[in-house]
Amino acid sequence: MAVNTRTPLIAGNWKMNLDHLQAVAFVQKLHWTLKDAKHDGGSVEVALFPPFTDLRTVQTLLDADKIPFALGAQDISSHDSGAYTGEVSGAFLAKLDNRYVIIGHSERREYHAETDEVVAAKVQAALKHGLAPVICVGETLEQREESGPTAVSVAQLEVALEGVPSNADIVVAYEPVWAIGTGQVASPEQAQEVCAALRGVITDKLGEDAAARTRVLYGGSVKAANIASFMREPDVDGALVGGASLVVDEFAAIIRYQKHVGV
Repeated sequence: MAVNTRTPLIAGNWKMNLDHLQAVAFVQKLHWTLKDAKHDGGSVEVALFPPFTDLRTVQTLLDADKIPFALGAQDISSHDSGAYTGEVSGAFLAKLDNRYVIIGHSERREYHAETDEVVAAKVQAALKHGLAPVICVGETLEQREESGPTAVSVAQLEVALEGVPSNADIVVAYEPVWAIGTGQVASPEQAQEVCAALRGVITDKLGEDAAARTRVLYGGSVKAANIASFMREPDVDGALVGGASLVVDEFAAIIRYQKHVGV
């Protein structure tokens, strides 16, 4: 079995929380709390996904204080520019030094009726502008009971990867909808089963090299108390963290999960 050399990624999705002033205080406190942790491109990569209105402020702070967190956006338009009121172009995000963009989050799929085809178009838009898409897939409890644990996520990822080049910089995030914000959590074994199946899709679509380097995250009620158990699984390369990413001490403890797994 090949050794996993993928750098773990801990991603904090703030959703619609924290204005730009609150964001400054949060990032400064998180950086101070982690001052003795390896989160600077070493053992763990940390990425923050603030609301659009915070991006410029957070980018300026990260640059000015040399804070080693990556920046990401929560969504992207499939269009480059034009009469698309309320949408945000990948070109704009790239100018703000975003590295990542979340695409296909379950809340976008549910509340904004984003289809697999819309997600695929947004993946292409992200790659066009040099952004790494964090492609979210996952099933509802009803879908899981009807189709099994992997079918929905596999089908979603197959569509999202259509036309993606084999050398593309992508991240995949498995977020069981039934475990998001509910307090329910997939077991590490359940997460591993789906993440392994997703890595199989990457192998089929993009090749073995792409599958070996692409990080697959778990997202769904991740907390400091359970992160270590997920990170022990061979195909789980990090976490997409929601509510817990808004609490400095909790998020810092998640980032420091290595202390619990002996990494």
